[in-house]
Amino acid sequence: MFDRDVIVSVLESTATRRDAKGYLQKYASPKPTSPAAAASSKPVEHPHKPLSRQLQAQRPFDVAIVVLRNPQKLRPDTIHGIAKTLTQLRVLGLLSVVVVDCDVGEGRFTFQSEALRLCEAVDSFGKPGARLVENVLVGSSHYQGATPSPFWDDIYVHDYGILNRALQHDMITVIPSLALNDETATPAPADAQRTTLALTRYFTGIQFQQDRGRTQGGSPELDAEPLASVERVIVLDSNGGTPVPGRPGFCQRFVNLEQEYDTLLNHLGGYDASQAPENSPHADAGRAHAKNLKLAKDTLSLLPETASVLITTPSAAANTSSISSSGLSAGRNGDFQLGFDGMVTTRRKQNPLLHNLLTDKPVFSPSLPLQRIQSPESASLATGESVDATLVKRGMPLAIYPDPRTEPWRPPAPGERRLQLADKSIDLQRLVALIEDSFGRKLDVDDYLRRTNQNLAGVIIAGEYEGCAILTWEKPGSIDARTAYEQGRFVPYLDKFAVLRSRQGSGGVADIIFNAMVRDCFPDGVLWRSRKDNPVNKWYFERSVGTSKLAGCNWAMFWTTLELSGKGQKLADYEAVCREIMPSWADGVQKQT
Repeated sequence: MFDRDVIVSVLESTATRRDAKGYLQKYASPKPTSPAAAASSKPVEHPHKPLSRQLQAQRPFDVAIVVLRNPQKLRPDTIHGIAKTLTQLRVLGLLSVVVVDCDVGEGRFTFQSEALRLCEAVDSFGKPGARLVENVLVGSSHYQGATPSPFWDDIYVHDYGILNRALQHDMITVIPSLALNDETATPAPADAQRTTLALTRYFTGIQFQQDRGRTQGGSPELDAEPLASVERVIVLDSNGGTPVPGRPGFCQRFVNLEQEYDTLLNHLGGYDASQAPENSPHADAGRAHAKNLKLAKDTLSLLPETASVLITTPSAAANTSSISSSGLSAGRNGDFQLGFDGMVTTRRKQNPLLHNLLTDKPVFSPSLPLQRIQSPESASLATGESVDATLVKRGMPLAIYPDPRTEPWRPPAPGERRLQLADKSIDLQRLVALIEDSFGRKLDVDDYLRRTNQNLAGVIIAGEYEGCAILTWEKPGSIDARTAYEQGRFVPYLDKFAVLRSRQGSGGVADIIFNAMVRDCFPDGVLWRSRKDNPVNKWYFERSVGTSKLAGCNWAMFWTTLELSGKGQKLADYEAVCREIMPSWADGVQKQT
């Protein structure tokens, strides 16, 4: 039942030591009360407390709420594969609560039969198996008012301790998205967005008594203490992950909601895809993607910052094969390669659910160039499909000066005023502290300002100065600024790339900054350099389009510029810039960093 090779291969090939340590600390620590212990130490019942509070374990269970869309359209082997993956997640420490969504246009018997089909598939892998839970969702199946808030809706959970008992016995819970208009009525199909949010509120202990119509005026009261820690919300939809604008067949690998939500939702035509023509082949897919993205935003608004949403296909979730990966290589004898010719691309066949649990990352880093990811499953959006998986997190705000959406970055004309690091929009003291923390060296601030004030292109700041990129317009020393401007020979250059040591390797800070740099600020390409023996070079290499080791010095240069000729003027300018820039460190030791 448990494929140990899958887990070992994921950890060995993609998890850093930090990833593995994080997983082991979170999921390999002592778990809540076991079924045997629960049976031998039955809690004392208190008549004036809800049973769910009486059954509360020593600490909340780690739970994933899984939304399975349109299972009636899935083949038996796909359902079987999903059941196996859910069983493996349970072994790894994450219990699944599955919301079966057959679409509100289907009858309740379809919901019930599909829920039962999944339960039977889970049970085929042995005990503790699955538990079919019905009649715990109460409320109107058709919301009559304005769009319901994530924090309140008239659908609520009233389960008489059933869910808690299922968790206590380590059972995968399967809930058809059916709601009772009252506690005695026949259940009717309900929007899975609303039932998923109701379960999220219930598990996290923020279901208001007002949800159940029990308050008699005054402030609403919170329900029980948290019943579970919702670590993931997983959406299994045949439409796949959120598509990349303008790139058919590719999906977003990571979405930073703080930065990208509005832009992506507008691209998808809004939550109801009202901007798409009715006869557009993309309308249904756009609506589905927007719906999933909205669900991600709403559920994450109820959960801690560490929680995430994974959107992928049922077939990807059903994949339990081990990894087949050629990896990424710097070429023979460690030499870097010029461009993508001869490049070893990444080809992996991984289960995104298992990978994400073990690493808290998407299968492919979001800052990898699309050219380095070749997926044989890539499908055209003309078919309404987007493949692979999208990891969504609340993320962090990103400040970019100047804002490329209103002021595209371009070399300033001679004499034109330009941004400076001492401007009021930038907290120079915090910026310097960030750089010094990241590099472990003191910066010669005066020298650095003298150099960058003459050629600053812009600054990217992540969160509360948790990471930054400082970018400049450089020119070869053989020409003056006017010649460089008139001949278009200013080089877009990444001068400083820094992440607080406490945030390195976690939270995707580096990926968020790098993506903003190459997508929004310098979409036509950017250059940077690094010491040849820098351990970060593998990360740089994977994200560059081309690299070259410079002879006679300790520099390697990297770029994202496409179609760069090996003997052209631009490459010569790149090399000149990388050789000529002098570092600005206060220790007097001019290390080439």
